Amino acid sequence: MSIVFDKDLATGNDLIDGQHKELIGRVNKLVDSCTFGKEKNVAIQTLDFLMDYTVFHFDAEEKLQEEAGYPELSAHRAQHAQFKQAVEELKEMLEEEEGPTDAFVAAVNKNVSDWLVNHIKQSDKKVAAFVNR
Repeated sequence: MSIVFDKDLATGNDLIDGQHKELIGRVNKLVDSCTFGKEKNVAIQTLDFLMDYTVFHFDAEEKLQEEAGYPELSAHRAQHAQFKQAVEELKEMLEEEEGPTDAFVAAVNKNVSDWLVNHIKQSDKKVAAFVNR
């Protein structure tokens, strides 16, 4: 399931939206690397590629929140930590398997794709509205 960046995911903050587009592109590459039966190492590399950008994006987003005095920064950081942990668990799961299994793809959809869309719609839109005011 590919994610499409559209008006429902736009926060109105150019920095956040630009990074979300990149992050979504990387999530979609991860899903593609699993669904077309590519080798295990391709999926692992794609997962690492996603995690690298995730760390960059979360750091930038948290810095923006700090600078704006966002009152829910601690809770937002906890959500980010939860996502990073889920990605680490996916990597462990993938390393234990011979390749991306149906269970792995389902976990990616739930713990990465669905999580990201919900996080943007609920939490990041609140951050952007606070920063943009």
